[in-house]
Amino acid sequence: MLSPELSKTQPGTSLGAVLVVEDEAIIRETIALALKDEGYEVLIAEDGYSALGMTQRNEHIDLIVLDVMLPYVSGLDLCRIIRKDGSNLPVLMVSAKGTEGDRIVGLEVGADDYLSKPFGIRELVARCNALMRRRRLNYQAQEPSVLRVGDITMYPQECRVMVRGGEVNLSPKEFRILELFMSHPRRVWSREQLLEKVWGADFVGDSKTVDVHIRWLREKLEAEPSEPKYLVTVRGFGYRLG
Repeated sequence: MLSPELSKTQPGTSLGAVLVVEDEAIIRETIALALKDEGYEVLIAEDGYSALGMTQRNEHIDLIVLDVMLPYVSGLDLCRIIRKDGSNLPVLMVSAKGTEGDRIVGLEVGADDYLSKPFGIRELVARCNALMRRRRLNYQAQEPSVLRVGDITMYPQECRVMVRGGEVNLSPKEFRILELFMSHPRRVWSREQLLEKVWGADFVGDSKTVDVHIRWLREKLEAEPSEPKYLVTVRGFGYRLG
């Protein structure tokens, strides 16, 4: 869940979204407030089971600050599951267990960094910043010049889309929607998220405009628009690609 008092970062200013998984309330809120002050959007989870649900629901998360000793699902097990699912989200593991062996185990299960308790909050924020810088650099280095999903090929720099070997004409909004979907395969996008990403945070109007543009895209992309293969409705949540 998103803690109401931690969601005050203005649109467009966030450095990214950090999930803080910590069962001790004082430590959890201290970390969360420090990260919010740094400019991050902060989500919190009090146990490993809740955190696992948040990661599997495709919530937008850029970094995880993960305690090792958690109720229900331990931090080590949670990290193993996240990596097994193929996620490359940066994980900063924190723990009262600070021996060399403990740090090695944490890194071996998939953590990107390990910080022993007690720690200075400024050091934790600095490590988060470093992991986020690395993530941005890796993303920029790996950003493809061509996007392909099934029969759809997109050339973002040329603003061209090919479907089953033929070029299709998309409006700027349609192109941006499709680019979001193809850049994040299988991620679920709500109407509100699509409006913010494509139309902008200042958009004033009916969210149903998203449904209209999705219908137009289906008519141009799908072999059977009434039975979509690519732009799939996820009832109660939004849309995803494939």
